[in-house]
Amino acid sequence: MYVVESKGGAIVCMLLALFFLGTWPAVITLLERRGRLPQHTYLDYSITNLLAAVTIALTFGEIGKSTPETPNFMTQISQLCDNWTLVMFAMAGGVVLSLGNLSTQYAWAIVGLSVTQVIASSISVLIGFQILPHAKKMLEMQDAEDGSNSSKVKFGTVDFLVELENRRAIKVFGKSTMIGLGITLFAGLCFSMFSPFFNLATNDQWHTLKKGVPKLVVYAAFFWFSVSCFILGIILNITFLYRPVLNLPRSSVKAYLKDWNGRGWAFLAGFLCGFGNSLQFMGGQAAGYAAADAVQALPLVSTFWGVLLFGEYRRSSRKTYGLLVSMLFMFMVAVVVLMASAGHRKKAGKMR
Repeated sequence: MYVVESKGGAIVCMLLALFFLGTWPAVITLLERRGRLPQHTYLDYSITNLLAAVTIALTFGEIGKSTPETPNFMTQISQLCDNWTLVMFAMAGGVVLSLGNLSTQYAWAIVGLSVTQVIASSISVLIGFQILPHAKKMLEMQDAEDGSNSSKVKFGTVDFLVELENRRAIKVFGKSTMIGLGITLFAGLCFSMFSPFFNLATNDQWHTLKKGVPKLVVYAAFFWFSVSCFILGIILNITFLYRPVLNLPRSSVKAYLKDWNGRGWAFLAGFLCGFGNSLQFMGGQAAGYAAADAVQALPLVSTFWGVLLFGEYRRSSRKTYGLLVSMLFMFMVAVVVLMASAGHRKKAGKMR
């Protein structure tokens, strides 16, 4: 089993995770702006998200000699009857993460990529506490497809917004921003729980295992984590095909299977999220899961993509730009303080 041992390796893992986890939301948003139903996109995403976990487990999880304390992935899979309690913790983490990810794709459409990611990640990092300045309602995002300047409608005008509204999958005209913020708060609460569940699955702080039974290695825990993500994502989104939310059009499994428009991008989003989560957990194994939560700085990456690809905040007032910069600055400060406090707690624990 491959283990990240050096601080440098942990930092590389977390930086890559930061980029991957900050990028996949932009890919999902791009598809929604092009009119692809979120149910179709999330079903595709769920497939490759699980495939990423299986790939990581069968490669890094099988590297090196298996030992009683740190068995390889396949060895530990055969120990399910002994470590099922930790498997349940890992799967619980996958359930709440899946609920959070599924919810945010609707919030991105209503309140925007930048605001959604900052608020949700802040709740995750600060365990339910958030003090953020709220920017004014942003102008609608510009579709990345407009890079060709084929549209004759001037960006930011009423005609442009109407054209974008007609093209997108989730219609936002007439919907209250509070709906989007409510979805975002729910997603943030879900995100705040998945890392603690994963921590329990790999460290067994509650001492649920019998003596001599090894704890879950990170690759086995991530596999079960991703399995529950996949199962819940498939069940909920097939349900949403026939009983859609937010007045989305009805669809069907047959229509989903025929919908290849943007499927490659949806597959890419699943891979980015799957590999991003695995790298976060691999870094957390070496540096501690509290320090690895610095990956929650992913809104900085998402905001970059939101501004670059979708024109978020373009033509906004100076006050709005000031609020945006202040919000991101305070978010960065919160992440830095969290990392510093994690290091302090680690040293204090050693002193005792």
